[in-house]
Amino acid sequence: MTVTVTQPSDDVSSTVRYALHGRVAVMFLDNPPVNGLGDTVRAGLHAGLARARADAGVDAVVIVGAGKAFCGGADIRQFNTPAAAAKPMLRDVIAAIEASDKPVVAAIHGFALGGGLELALGCHYRVAQAGARLGLPEVNLGLVPGGGGTQRLPRLIGVAPALRMIQGGAPVDAAAALAAGLVDALTDGDVLDLALSYARDRAAQATHPVVAARSVQASGVDFAAERARLNPKARNAQAQQAAIDCVEAATRLPMAAGLDEERRQFDTLVAGDASKALRHLFFAEKEAPRVAGGGRAGTVERVGILGAGTMGGGIAMAFSNAGYAVTLYERDQAALDRGMALIRKNYEITAAKGKLDAAGVETRIARIAPSLDIQDLAAADLVIEAVFEDMAVKQSVFRELDAVCKAGAILATNTSRLNIDEIAASTARPEAVIGLHFFSPANVMKLLEVVRGARTGADVIATCMAVAQKIGKIPVLVGVCEGFVGNRMLTGYWREAGFLLEEGASPQQIDGALTRFGMAMGPLAMADLAGMDINWATRKRLAPTRPAHLRYSKVADRICELGRFGQKTQAGYYRYEPGSRQPLPDPVVDGIIEACAREAGIVRRAVSDEEIVERCMLALVNEGAQIIDEGIAQRASDVDVVYVHGYGFPGARGGPMFYAQTLGLAATLAKIRALRQAHGDHWKPAALLERKAAEGAATF
Repeated sequence: MTVTVTQPSDDVSSTVRYALHGRVAVMFLDNPPVNGLGDTVRAGLHAGLARARADAGVDAVVIVGAGKAFCGGADIRQFNTPAAAAKPMLRDVIAAIEASDKPVVAAIHGFALGGGLELALGCHYRVAQAGARLGLPEVNLGLVPGGGGTQRLPRLIGVAPALRMIQGGAPVDAAAALAAGLVDALTDGDVLDLALSYARDRAAQATHPVVAARSVQASGVDFAAERARLNPKARNAQAQQAAIDCVEAATRLPMAAGLDEERRQFDTLVAGDASKALRHLFFAEKEAPRVAGGGRAGTVERVGILGAGTMGGGIAMAFSNAGYAVTLYERDQAALDRGMALIRKNYEITAAKGKLDAAGVETRIARIAPSLDIQDLAAADLVIEAVFEDMAVKQSVFRELDAVCKAGAILATNTSRLNIDEIAASTARPEAVIGLHFFSPANVMKLLEVVRGARTGADVIATCMAVAQKIGKIPVLVGVCEGFVGNRMLTGYWREAGFLLEEGASPQQIDGALTRFGMAMGPLAMADLAGMDINWATRKRLAPTRPAHLRYSKVADRICELGRFGQKTQAGYYRYEPGSRQPLPDPVVDGIIEACAREAGIVRRAVSDEEIVERCMLALVNEGAQIIDEGIAQRASDVDVVYVHGYGFPGARGGPMFYAQTLGLAATLAKIRALRQAHGDHWKPAALLERKAAEGAATF
């Protein structure tokens, strides 16, 4: 439903319109796209309410959102700016509503989120259209509600359900809101009609309920246990902790003092780096799918997957989960059976966790048609190759696909680093060839690098960006180079880890320092998980192009030469007990490291955790800046999206490029120059970083 102004109206601010419907004043929030509660909206609501209260011809007030929603909350872009503190604040607007002797009804359609729900909680009554979503998602941005949500919601629906909503950040639908007592009435029809009727009926009452006036009890909620259950490594751990504190304050403090405590917590969080980083990512994730240069998305109904291994099966699941018909092709029955068995096993694990019922498992599996006949891919609108990472193999596959697939079909490769243009050249339709680099496990990981070749068509790119979002991925458009964005940057990260090993650090010290920094895994444990043989093959392939004057660590190669490829062989940088993924220190690796250091003439020393973090992080930053300068990534924030969603970079630090901005670009450049002086030309500063620092820029 879209609410439009049908009565004569005038503006009480540039973003709030005021109209009379008989003896009911209606204030329309008109601040596209989500009717955010910026300074002009707050001012308009305050002024409109004063007008309605002063008008003897007005008996009641309705607040409704123009367009497709009630209100999406605060204008996040105004945070940390003077506009965010401009009077009246949301707290002032709600205080004026609560003081009104005329009933104020919130008419909710689409969604009421964050400050939008807080505004509704301040109203005397709330009515909603079926399907509307209501929630306080601030913790996802590293914040707590700042407009009274942590104080009013527990008073309205009870402490335990309020804490779940606030700490979890997930919205509820209108039906659940009605059952919980969050809204007073529901309609399948026009929410404004319901609100007007509701307001007229309540206008005759002498008093109207004020949520803030209600008492609240802890009702058996164990706040200490709630804190103990928090995951300290969650990207929004600080905000979740503050949310518990605020809800507990609602049970212990009078309303005014509780509001003060909530605001104190909000102000602390909004000024902190973690929330700034999460807000940066919020906008970065929304910006990433946008592609300059146009292109029209086509229709994809059937998807073909060539290769039923771990990646192919995961990709098939990702499409099936989104309702797509999938053909999964393999060359031999045994491989196809293994692939389908793994898919079933993964779905059954999901069902065992209560996230899918038995019927859902069978429905998803039924969408995946196994095939031994490559001709079955002829009906697909999009075919994704997921075979061994070898150029000759990929080119052979694409020659087959070129012969089999229908005109207009998109031919995609799941390569993680090979040249898309060389693959496309093996077909007669290079404009239809694109890279879709899924991350393992493909049915879980959110990131998708969409790799455009030199001749990839604009419509093909647009189609793949749209399809990626339909299957729940965050697509990032990248260009052709060795390793694209993520793996190209990973090369320098692993390089520094190898150098630090030779210089005196142990594998467990390196991994420990970086996980304490916030990385999901350390680089060496990650290499063991991914399989060291994959990158060994890449290093051997690139060896002829390696500059002879640059330092090269042989540690990883020596480990691989012993047949140690990580978890798959129960030995890599660490050793692993049968059936266990727990990395254990291994004296064999210590000996390899010491031997490589001796051969390179390196005198080992004590290495600090701070040095480990600095060198590994700045290696990412410097390569990221070079990638942006080359146009491989569209924007700096895309690099951050890649690293947070694909490589375990801590969301609370915003990604490597945002992290550099928090250090200061001039300070970052100075550190990189010092590293070049100490360690050589691996540390040549990226030209973009030098330019930005010279300009005094704060961002890339």
